Amino acid sequence: MPTNSDSEVHRQRQVAESFGADAERYDRARPRYPEPMVEQIVAGGPGLDILDVGTGTGIVARQFQKIGGNVLGVEPDVRLADLARQFGLKVDVATFEDWDPAARQFDAVVAAQAWHWVDPVAGAAKAAQILRPGGRLAAFWNVFQFPPEVADAIADVCQRVMPNAPFDFGAMLRGAMDGYQAFFAKTSDGIREVGGFGEPEQWRFDWEWVYSREAWLDQMPTLGAFTRLPPDKMAEVLEGAGAAIDGLGGSFTMNYATVAVTAVRSGA
Repeated sequence: MPTNSDSEVHRQRQVAESFGADAERYDRARPRYPEPMVEQIVAGGPGLDILDVGTGTGIVARQFQKIGGNVLGVEPDVRLADLARQFGLKVDVATFEDWDPAARQFDAVVAAQAWHWVDPVAGAAKAAQILRPGGRLAAFWNVFQFPPEVADAIADVCQRVMPNAPFDFGAMLRGAMDGYQAFFAKTSDGIREVGGFGEPEQWRFDWEWVYSREAWLDQMPTLGAFTRLPPDKMAEVLEGAGAAIDGLGGSFTMNYATVAVTAVRSGA
């Protein structure tokens, strides 16, 4: 869930480093990714050696493993990396920019809900360095598309509890796709600037998920807007959001759009 303060690098880095505070909840509550997209990323590629940038707890890495992928994760947060290893994943602890590939080559470089923490030019350059010809770079995001009545109710709660937040909850919840457009553009521009890739493409996969009250309240604290919120304020947000969902019948259907910015590595 992006904010409108993209230029505040220090604050953004604090958010990026906050997700491991409750790694188990993060893994349990965060949405997965469309299986057709996972399959399409490796279809037609030279092989199934995959690097997962910002692997977190290995949510999408495990999806690639299920289709035969040999996956290595890179993750700067040791708490998330440790949990990913408990799931049987291989993980190097580093930021992607500082990570040493040690001459390793890959058939796909992927980043699920993580490429906005990577410098788009340095990241694309490193991906070009480690991808085999014909390999694919794919950065993708799950974009919330709330029903309007849910967005309004939750935004009202958040703005009441967090009146000094540096972003507009209403705009963030009601127009989430607009907030992600900058990520898509920066990713494509970085790929073009580096060269060595075909023209970037955007893929979109639409799907939906029914959230019970309990499931949504489990996920909310894992979102970047809330990971650094004091426990008493988080409790207020959850109480208000829960009451709003109760007023809507105790559950709601979230529409998701998973958008991938992707390009194929050209010949060496």
